Amino acid sequence: MNKVNLEIVGLTYSESSTGAYVLILGDKNSQRRLPIVIGSAEAESIAVGIDHQRKGRPLTHDLFLRFAKEFGIEIMEVVINRFRDGVYYAMLVCKQGDDLTMIDARPSDAIAIAVRAGCEIYAYETVMDEAGIIMDDMEREGTDEPDDGPINIGVDKSNLDLLTIEELEELLQEAIDNEDYQKAAEIRDEINRRK
Repeated sequence: MNKVNLEIVGLTYSESSTGAYVLILGDKNSQRRLPIVIGSAEAESIAVGIDHQRKGRPLTHDLFLRFAKEFGIEIMEVVINRFRDGVYYAMLVCKQGDDLTMIDARPSDAIAIAVRAGCEIYAYETVMDEAGIIMDDMEREGTDEPDDGPINIGVDKSNLDLLTIEELEELLQEAIDNEDYQKAAEIRDEINRRK
């Protein structure tokens, strides 16, 4: 099956799904885009992986990759292999010695691992045909999509303004659990501002 080589071209808050983000993957050889709605935890993990940030303690995707390396498993590539009923499916292609293994995964988790492993991200041509969109230069001019990299979803005033109190409280607990006290303080201040 033909594969299309993808790169992350955008990561932004979803205005249509509360607490979700849209990960935009782009075909490296055309203007086709593959938008995937993902959860906030996975979006943060992808952004952390892209920015090569180090947290006080490893995130789940960091732990997975370290576990794989400790046992001599190399993540070769990620392939988004199906799109069914509005849901994407992916697999991690792993190599241990001479053995090649495919592991089913959610695309968001697979991509969070891929950015840490430095491996390629692909989608089958059939997935791109069914779920991909074409963005020509005229359409691009009217968007906030960057030409040269992902949108960082790090905590800033504009992102916090879009979240509900419940989402902020969940994000606050995550920041505390990750011992990211600066981020926790920013979130706490936003919650207090709304009360």
